[in-house]
Amino acid sequence: MLMLGSLYSHYHLYPYFEELHLERMESIWGRLLSLSLLLLLLTQVALLLYLLLLYIRYREIKPVSNELLPKCTIVVPAYNEGKLVYSTLISIAQSNYPKDKIEIIAVDDGSSDDTFQWIKKGAKELGERVKIFRLPSNQGKRRALYKGFQNGTGEVFVTIDSDSIIKSNTLRNLVTPFVTDFKCGAVAGNVKVLNREAALIPRMLSVSFLFSFEFIRASQSSLGFVLCTPGALSAYKREPLFKALPEWINQNFCGKVATIGEDRAMTNLILEQGYRVLFQRNATVLTKTPITFNTLHKMFTRWGRSNVRESVKMAQFIFTNFRDGSKFPQRIIFINHIVKLLLAVPLTLLMFYFIITQPLLYIVSILSSAFLFSSIQMLFYAKRNNFLDSLWAYPYSIFYLFTLFWITPYSIFTVKNGGWLTR
Repeated sequence: MLMLGSLYSHYHLYPYFEELHLERMESIWGRLLSLSLLLLLLTQVALLLYLLLLYIRYREIKPVSNELLPKCTIVVPAYNEGKLVYSTLISIAQSNYPKDKIEIIAVDDGSSDDTFQWIKKGAKELGERVKIFRLPSNQGKRRALYKGFQNGTGEVFVTIDSDSIIKSNTLRNLVTPFVTDFKCGAVAGNVKVLNREAALIPRMLSVSFLFSFEFIRASQSSLGFVLCTPGALSAYKREPLFKALPEWINQNFCGKVATIGEDRAMTNLILEQGYRVLFQRNATVLTKTPITFNTLHKMFTRWGRSNVRESVKMAQFIFTNFRDGSKFPQRIIFINHIVKLLLAVPLTLLMFYFIITQPLLYIVSILSSAFLFSSIQMLFYAKRNNFLDSLWAYPYSIFYLFTLFWITPYSIFTVKNGGWLTR
């Protein structure tokens, strides 16, 4: 209703807004500002159309037979997850992947609750397929994963968060690209919300997640250039994984040991080796998401800091001859990514300027823009699922605009901080 009201206001107040625009255009700075914003808008529209073209080209890879599937090591790092880690292990064991080709490694990262007891219960029920380890203290998810990688024997390594549940065909679908594409170094799974009915935030995130994975990552996958393999569900080819491990486990940023962004960091290191990183829409994982604003903004801040760090890392190889074939489309994706980061602070300052000088113009314009973008997400979600749930795209846009707009600028200024925040 707010968005539709803004469109109505924009129509009826058009003469007033046009007068403000003409007044601004009288100065050289006003003209520069207007032209810059117009150029930015046109660039983003062009990129969205390009991503749409890539999305249309995207095809998930159909699963191969049991005989062709490689041996697979699944690493589950856990910290203070309680009974949910047991459910994670059971869902893995119930996969339709060949039982003699599965190795499950659960690593308790020094939990202070009963997580390790649930891991032991899962291992007792599932037998020799499960190896369990417990770190003496909480050392971070990266160290827990490293312990699993060191003790795994698979040709492919799969990482699954301990608050996530996979479907029976997920592993088979996730691993198949390594069989059909020799240059595939990593595969991103399709992350959906597990606790959707728990609160309003998970309901809104379910729409955002679907667009982020099934549109954005599917588009990137058409180029073999998925920017991030999510911690909730990802797979890595053994050779590039182990080649990247020394740098990954010893990664530093501004002189501090890196304790966040392990998924994005590993993706970067595999892309840098010239491998393709793909997305499998048919490899689904259901993961637990925040239900309160406090935990949500901490999660987004962690992701934001990781995004800044790994964008700096990618800048070091993206303009080199890092892979065979054309690299121009991948560089376009990266440049757009960097431009958004560079403009985050100036656009935030500009937002405050408009709020102070032209509050009515700002509110009407920003809500109208949010309505148009939300409608894209809404229509996409409605096509993939159902119409009523897709309407959550609208409140999420307003929620993000007025309560989470500061995440990217804040992440840039605090990028040195490496705290997990939600742990």
